[in-house]
Amino acid sequence: MPLDRRILYHFDWQIAVLTLVLALIGLLAVISASYGGPRHHGLPPLVVRQLIWIGVGAVVMVFAALFDYRALSRYAYVIYLGSLTILGLVLLAGHSTGGARRWLNLGVIQLEPSELVKLALIIVVAQLFKERPLAGGLRLRHLAAPTACVAVPMLMIIKEPDLGSALLLVLVFATLVFAAGLNLRTLGAILLAVALAAPVAWHYLKPYQRERIVSFIDPQADPLGAGYHIIQSEIAVGSGGPWGKGFLQGTQGRLNFLPEQTTDFIFSVFAEEFGFAGSLALLAVYALLISHGLWIARQTRDRFGAILALGVVATVFWQVTINIGMAAGILPVVGITLPLVSYGGSSLIVMMAELGLLISVNVRRFLF
Repeated sequence: MPLDRRILYHFDWQIAVLTLVLALIGLLAVISASYGGPRHHGLPPLVVRQLIWIGVGAVVMVFAALFDYRALSRYAYVIYLGSLTILGLVLLAGHSTGGARRWLNLGVIQLEPSELVKLALIIVVAQLFKERPLAGGLRLRHLAAPTACVAVPMLMIIKEPDLGSALLLVLVFATLVFAAGLNLRTLGAILLAVALAAPVAWHYLKPYQRERIVSFIDPQADPLGAGYHIIQSEIAVGSGGPWGKGFLQGTQGRLNFLPEQTTDFIFSVFAEEFGFAGSLALLAVYALLISHGLWIARQTRDRFGAILALGVVATVFWQVTINIGMAAGILPVVGITLPLVSYGGSSLIVMMAELGLLISVNVRRFLF
């Protein structure tokens, strides 16, 4: 079937360019985080893999942009159940690292199914909410099926354990529910239920997860244990000053003081080398991406596309907020990567696929 020229004419280059800019910033940060000094020649394997994943992600983004997102509505439940099946395989035969079983070893890549679940959840929630609710907004009876859809993968992900991804699912879901038109009484009932459930949820957290949540209040209480991540990250961010130490000149990362410096704390590496000015520039790129995504969600002619677009934007927003909040020491360490910047194949490729769908949503409002 020949490609409709109108797709190319209305292609959203702003999303595409901003995505690639963030991916290239991430590549620089990964180079810095894995830099072994002037005596080490050639690119580290970590950087080579990230380059490959950026290339694969770019191809996936283009295909997603050319794909008619409306077809996802017909297969929403199949996609959702498929993602749960893959997630279940992790619990049965997943690859375990650092006490967590989160990956499937596919040889060429360590697949993290929780990343696929994030996209699948957005699609199925968009399908469930694609019809406008009755006057008065969504009530509790309207939320039974959507809540079950988020609860199942959330509990499975917590079992891995992966508190960060589970929290992200809840935040994205809450954003979509609120945007879909929530009744104020229903909102109050939900907030009350969350408050009552919090002590129960605390009981089921792993000991190290509780320590991380508590330690951000007073990291100096256990500087070599639970507070170590936050202290070292704050040192890195603060030592960057207004303009930073310069590319490859950071010491916290090179001397291996920063934990998870290529993933969860990649922002700390970036802030140390590029300073407050560089951090503001990075935040500006994210702000442009998020604001343009919100504009697309508002302009979209169908409700399924609008919720799908908002879900992608919410994923980017919450990941950026939590990751940078962790690095700055104003939020607990829960294990969330920085979109398009952190090292990782699954997260990078799936995020670029999501942004490709965002382009598809924008393009096809001209083709109705």
